[in-house]
Amino acid sequence: MKITRIFFVLGLVCLPFFANASDIFHDDVKIQDGIDVRAVSDAFADIYEKLDSVNWAGKNIEVAIESLEKLNPNAHIAATGERAVLVWGDELIANYPYPAAKDWKSYGEITTALLLKMRAKDPQLQSLHDAGLYQVVVDALLSGIDQNGRYIYSRDAINDDDTRILTSIGFDGGRDFKGNFRVTGVYKDSPADMAGLHEDDIISEVNGQRVAQMSDAEMSAILSGYNSGTAKLKLLTPFGNKNVTLRRATVVLADADIIHRGKNETTDGILEIVVHKISNGAVNIINEALNTYKDIGGIVLDLRTSVGDDEKAAAKLAGLFIGQKPVMVISETAVDELEVVPGGDAITNVPVVVLISDTTRGTAEAIAAAFYENKRGVLIGTPTAGRSRIATFIDLKNGGVLELLNKSVKTGNGNVLDGRGVFPLVCLSNIRNEQQQEAFFLNILNGNFNARDYNSKKDVDVKALRKACPNITSGADEDNMSSAVSIKILTDKKMYNELMDL
Repeated sequence: MKITRIFFVLGLVCLPFFANASDIFHDDVKIQDGIDVRAVSDAFADIYEKLDSVNWAGKNIEVAIESLEKLNPNAHIAATGERAVLVWGDELIANYPYPAAKDWKSYGEITTALLLKMRAKDPQLQSLHDAGLYQVVVDALLSGIDQNGRYIYSRDAINDDDTRILTSIGFDGGRDFKGNFRVTGVYKDSPADMAGLHEDDIISEVNGQRVAQMSDAEMSAILSGYNSGTAKLKLLTPFGNKNVTLRRATVVLADADIIHRGKNETTDGILEIVVHKISNGAVNIINEALNTYKDIGGIVLDLRTSVGDDEKAAAKLAGLFIGQKPVMVISETAVDELEVVPGGDAITNVPVVVLISDTTRGTAEAIAAAFYENKRGVLIGTPTAGRSRIATFIDLKNGGVLELLNKSVKTGNGNVLDGRGVFPLVCLSNIRNEQQQEAFFLNILNGNFNARDYNSKKDVDVKALRKACPNITSGADEDNMSSAVSIKILTDKKMYNELMDL
């Protein structure tokens, strides 16, 4: 530490003192170390200016240059208000005048100059150009403000990320306990669906090779990928052997799936709604299903893998069930908050069970909380992710985009969700077999179910609660338990009412 301080002092004397930051690059200098310094500096200047336009609850982007030292543990940057000094280990390698407030052009040039100095010392930084450099710089700048922010090289990339598509033959499969590769699910309107594949069909050969002699990785490569491909399959079905030829194609996945279990002795007409993404598309699918299936005894709203950052779509979806009541509060700073309320009335009042898990994220967590706060449904499963934020997208002059998760989401009653999550009334990971299920149901009916309402308590130990209700590692076990418990709760009105009154 003492050596570093000595170098700082010497550097201030020995290094040239530029009149201003814009003197760092001469007008005739364009390319340094393979980088167009003018273009890169302009891009960084734009990033600084756009970040400064966002509310950061009192944090100032003008001091963010020091955050660049996080790109390498050997780098140490000190911004004194007059100078920006870079020390690499014990060696002083840069000393520049600090820019004036909001002089974004100078901020961009100093950032580029510091990166050039650091690239000369760091092979990993040396390998980065343009989009990669912008990405690591944004990550560093935001590290003390918004660790979820990121640089996206193109607005088109956002659309690609948000489009749920799959290049696939159109079915999922896996090996059973005998080693047979069985079809476990078929995507609607996919090549496999058009060819008549069904769940439980056995794939015995692929392109003339016996599946028993193929690895799971080889099978996975054939089922899906990033380009076209043809697979000749030999099927063993309940109706005899069958040969089909399937070509991989783009399958568009719906943001929500609907499963209607007709009335019988056990289901009493249950509508299962599986939401993958909170979107307007999901709202349309659910709205149509609720208007189509009128004679139902209950709804299972499965949010276990649901994500979303569209507050308007979330309000519409929740509004189908709870009407014009607050769904969430969006908080951009400590004082700027926006209450989100659906614009229409509820279109159904049938009993609802809401399934949640550690992969329930974003606005899906607010929807689960809205069911709880409005006593509109029973939450079962495991605690949600506690990652409830909404993105702000800011276009940059170079065609890139800043994605900032600077808006946190609270419940409609104003309770914190981000970093906390939503807790189920019924923890599925504590009901692992039929005996435990029967004991659980009996305790409810006898009034011995000692449930505690942790969602309304602000001082709970979140880690302890997650440990007490851990994630379920087996998807099959979770599906079986959630289905059995949900149907039992929805088909036993006394049990549903007892849980709703807790």
